[in-house]
Amino acid sequence: MQIYQLYRQQQLNVTNKEAWDFFSSPYNLNDITPDFFNVEITSKVPADIYAGLMISYRMKAVFGIPMTWLSEVSHCQEPKRFVYEQRIGPFKFWSHEVCLTECTNGIVLEDIVFYAMPFGRLGELLQTAVIGNKLRRIFDVRRDYLHSKWGQHLNVKSAQVLS
Repeated sequence: MQIYQLYRQQQLNVTNKEAWDFFSSPYNLNDITPDFFNVEITSKVPADIYAGLMISYRMKAVFGIPMTWLSEVSHCQEPKRFVYEQRIGPFKFWSHEVCLTECTNGIVLEDIVFYAMPFGRLGELLQTAVIGNKLRRIFDVRRDYLHSKWGQHLNVKSAQVLS
């Protein structure tokens, strides 16, 4: 099984509290993702996230096919970091860590995603042909939206095979 990583880092001119409030709310997902993603939250979500919180979604991430996704906030260290892990969804494994680090002119945002594809060799082919590019596009839209909202320096690394 191959494990992929997508890493993004971006400095934003925003306070840590504003950043935490924005990124910890799944209701902002449609603002920071392309139109094709179309996220619909199908469970109740409290104002404050916490470790153990389960959130269900419907989305159309690939080929416009609706899919169900259940994620768990597996770690939450307000206002510094949280981790969403897929419990039910299209990947064999998915973990997305969001880190917020205060700096001189705002915060440094880090997105650290690890994932593995299902379906063996077919999944690896889908990763190469479609999924890797879709994920980079999702995070490119995120980067551009955040840059227009809060500005500052961009630093990007793309998905890579880890094993």
